Amino acid sequence: MSGKRSWRRVDGVLLLDKPSGMTSNVALQTARRLFSAAKGGHTGTLDPLASGLLPLCFGEATKFSADLLEADKTYEADLLFGATTDTGDADGTLLEIRPVDFVRDDLEVALARFRGSIRQIPPMYSALKRDGKPLYELARQGIAVERAAREVSIHELTLLAFGRERCRLRVVCSKGTYIRTLAEDVGAALGCGAHLTALRRTGAGSLNVADAVSLAQLQALPEEARGACLRPPDTLLQTLPAVILDDAAAARFMHGNAVNGGAPIGRCRVYGAGRLLGLAEADAEGQVHPRRLVCA
Repeated sequence: MSGKRSWRRVDGVLLLDKPSGMTSNVALQTARRLFSAAKGGHTGTLDPLASGLLPLCFGEATKFSADLLEADKTYEADLLFGATTDTGDADGTLLEIRPVDFVRDDLEVALARFRGSIRQIPPMYSALKRDGKPLYELARQGIAVERAAREVSIHELTLLAFGRERCRLRVVCSKGTYIRTLAEDVGAALGCGAHLTALRRTGAGSLNVADAVSLAQLQALPEEARGACLRPPDTLLQTLPAVILDDAAAARFMHGNAVNGGAPIGRCRVYGAGRLLGLAEADAEGQVHPRRLVCA
């Protein structure tokens, strides 16, 4: 009897609560095996240190994974002041220890500097590439290269807890924000340095970790029951306006033709015959142009 796995078509979105200490790709491949899904992808990596919401896409839902990359993210971050590491988090090598001499009011003043539009220099330990190589590979070789500062937005930065050398922050931010870098920069502003000791992503766009399941929960379920944990492929598109087409217009749309959908200008999700047909772009005349189609 062959032990070869039988992969099958699975379409849907899994809201996974990733454990700390696991890479996003390992989490994806573990979940993919649990569903025997032929095709899968994630919507943006979480650092191994981080836990929390990692939406995974299977089958036709992978066509929309990039849409969540653009969404704002929400985190809870634990900082330790007075110590810096080469990675900006607790997984790195300790670089320096400095005395901590500030009070809560000083921290609140420092945090105010980081709300709104700010500029960050991406860390060397990141997946950004230079000449085709991820920066983290260069960093592991002891090579540091110049990185251009990037503009990001911190929509909310709230102090949840403070305990002299430690604090917990709630951060709502734009895509591309490095919470490790934010921790380092807050520590630098206070004159003592800091690094991230724990990070949990609690939200991505309209999705919340409260609705997520863990790998352990999935593994405990019978295989035939796991499908109930999957959400439909349009889960990642809920912030876009919906257009519903009649049968004739839906047929034209599915053949790649623009149809009159009466939608506002911009992206929209299109439905017909009671199912998602795909992602489209509406022009000023209300014509809906197919961009990504869902296979029946």
